[in-house]
Amino acid sequence: MASLTDFVDFSSKPLLWSAATIAFNPIFWNIVARAEYRNHFLTRLFGGAKNGCYFLAVTIFSLGILRDHVYQLALADQPFYAPVHQPIVGGVLFTIGSVLVLSSMWALGVTGTYLGDYFGILMDAPVTGFPFNVTGSPMYWGSTLNFLGVALYHGKVAGILLTAQVFVLYWFALGWEDPFTAEIYAKRERARAKKQ
Repeated sequence: MASLTDFVDFSSKPLLWSAATIAFNPIFWNIVARAEYRNHFLTRLFGGAKNGCYFLAVTIFSLGILRDHVYQLALADQPFYAPVHQPIVGGVLFTIGSVLVLSSMWALGVTGTYLGDYFGILMDAPVTGFPFNVTGSPMYWGSTLNFLGVALYHGKVAGILLTAQVFVLYWFALGWEDPFTAEIYAKRERARAKKQ
């Protein structure tokens, strides 16, 4: 009888590195963003909120590229499993995920995408058009679909397991981020109400 170890090489170092980078990224940006909100260290270091936010944006984007590269290396090092090899489904999921991610970035801009609200760069109103009328977190769920699409395209069970890790981490990140971000905006509204 087949077991999971027949389809996943758990001793693979690229697999472990991939799992580590997947875990590191949301933990890193949440810790840094909250530290910025409380202490404004990036704002001071880079001479302004926008400059600090742009630095964080470049850092998060670069870490994402590294994470994706390590994910590709991990999949290349894993056994192929024919029933999971679904290139058409994988391609469709990757396309949908990419549309969600890219349209979200377009709608939010750099500071909206990369935690500008933690720097005090707040949007005038919530974005409610596409893709936010499809899901409240298109960046996260689009990225998750991208991971799954690549796993299915290459026929790698390990990719499905890493996608599950992405999903769980993003789920927890949203549970941590959404209330905090909502409070940032609620604080602004309370301040505006006091002025009136």
